[in-house]
Amino acid sequence: MGYSADARGHDAVNLAVSLARGRGAVLELVLVVPEVSQFGAAHAPKAGFENLLNEQARQWIDEALALVPDDVPAKAHIRSGDSEALALIEASEELQAEMLIIGATSSGLFKRFTVGSVASALLHAATVPVALAPHGYHHTEALTRLSCGLGSRTGAGKLLGFAAGMATERKVPLRVVSLLSLDGGDSLKAAEAAREHAVKIIAAARPGSADQDASGPEVVVAQGRSIEEAVDHLDWQDGEVLLIGSSRLARYRSIFLGSTANRILRALPVPMIVVPSNYEATPAPGGSTHSMSNETSGKTQK
Repeated sequence: MGYSADARGHDAVNLAVSLARGRGAVLELVLVVPEVSQFGAAHAPKAGFENLLNEQARQWIDEALALVPDDVPAKAHIRSGDSEALALIEASEELQAEMLIIGATSSGLFKRFTVGSVASALLHAATVPVALAPHGYHHTEALTRLSCGLGSRTGAGKLLGFAAGMATERKVPLRVVSLLSLDGGDSLKAAEAAREHAVKIIAAARPGSADQDASGPEVVVAQGRSIEEAVDHLDWQDGEVLLIGSSRLARYRSIFLGSTANRILRALPVPMIVVPSNYEATPAPGGSTHSMSNETSGKTQK
């Protein structure tokens, strides 16, 4: 698949750099190009096509490496495959990546998300967390705050534990967020119930979060006539990310982006990290790594 160095790639690189700086991780840049063998004998490419493709791929990967600051270690890999999403998932597993990082498509408005086909496939099949950079994302310093979107479904405790560990590693504040879509009814009662539910889950997770300060994470309940409006009512820092869990439809230790998460994406101005069902981070040999993909371009980084 053809790649051009554009804003989508820059968005993904910026987020990958920010996440790597906070964790001391290595970026593994993986460029996926089409397999020459997928052309049938009757439609064989012209002589030298494979050499030209490889030369262009090396140019693209060099351009991607040039976007990474000198203080962030990075490596480059070129892969081929007829499915970009599958190639990225296989690369993340082989390289023991902790995260796949994806740039949104350029049609997003006001730095919001438009998820294309490759990102959609990853968000329904990846076995590691997938981070989504909004269109126009520019932050390259370490994260400033981590928010965790806490729902009422089974698995909220594991998601909170993952978020607490990520916040502790990066030495940033953790905020627990509940989003309420209210159409009439007792909004004060609903908000208090959501807050009590979040506090209960936090209390249950405290034994695994001993490194958090004594006061625990901040709990915020945002309300609106829709999920999108509730997201708009929250304050978001430059350098913040939102963690959410997968839908109940997700296979064990896999991602499945649900309808609520899709609605959050339409309004969210900061990166979102979608965590697989029942996911527990496992440190990679030699240190943490991240994997990044630029949506439609075929560029991935670890």
